[in-house]
Amino acid sequence: MADRVGFIGVGRMGGPMARRLLARGYELVIRDVDDAAVLPFKGQAGVMVCGSPREVAARTPVVLLSLPVPATLDEVALGAEGLAAAAERPVVIDLSTVGVRAARRVAAALGAAGFGYLDAPVSGGVSGAEKGTLAVMVSGDPTLFATWKPLLTVIGKNVFYVGAEPGQAQAMKLANNMLSATALVATAEAMAVAAKAGIPPAVALDILNVSSGRNSATQEKFPRAVVTGTFDFGFLLKLMLKDVKLFEELAEDLGVPTIVAAAVVNVWRIGVTQGLGARDLTAIVQLYERWAGVQIRASASATATDETPGREG
Repeated sequence: MADRVGFIGVGRMGGPMARRLLARGYELVIRDVDDAAVLPFKGQAGVMVCGSPREVAARTPVVLLSLPVPATLDEVALGAEGLAAAAERPVVIDLSTVGVRAARRVAAALGAAGFGYLDAPVSGGVSGAEKGTLAVMVSGDPTLFATWKPLLTVIGKNVFYVGAEPGQAQAMKLANNMLSATALVATAEAMAVAAKAGIPPAVALDILNVSSGRNSATQEKFPRAVVTGTFDFGFLLKLMLKDVKLFEELAEDLGVPTIVAAAVVNVWRIGVTQGLGARDLTAIVQLYERWAGVQIRASASATATDETPGREG
């Protein structure tokens, strides 16, 4: 039983993490509302598919969660067929990015019901989940953290203990994602200006990446998913909007002014209202391509992109 792990949410991020655990010899008890996400696991040795979170809780000492939004966390943890409805009380480790309010609310409710709870959002994207190189930020009871850190090291190369209060790890993850979101839209603006001035995007990136303007967007997102024209870095644009809005919510709760963040949130909001929400987060660059009348691609010329915002594909 000690080597059996529950995993709820085995989609784009959760699926690769769950497969790493399976490859490491853990038995999995999984649940996802999306049949397509569950399909790759069906029939595999060491995998049990359950019909509800309550059923997962009844069959394993620890349950990992990888969920998209706070409302989903509420349903999985506290709904009629949620974890709290089970007679058993496993430890719950939430790998999702759901914000401080949701983490504290669920931690309090599960704690009152006798569950252990760790707030443990991850960073590193789908590629990090596949390679086991994620950063894992953990807050909660230090004894629980010490007990379950070896499990988390299977999915994360860097596992950090942030503090004893659930929600502190969420705050750290939101700060990280705010910087990541800012770097991407700021780089899109800079690259659009460079392209409009006739500088080839590949040349501009080479210069930026050995200069003071380098950042995660110039070093990773643009070379992999923008200049190539693939726009497939592995994270949905609408989920980035969710994260930056959660950062704004936290800053407001803490009374911290957010002058830059307010502008960044609006860019991501425009991306969603322009029909890009279900596309990759790097598609935000297409807004700047349209506004500047350029393409930021390897073979770009100063002509408007055919992949204008609002066209789904």
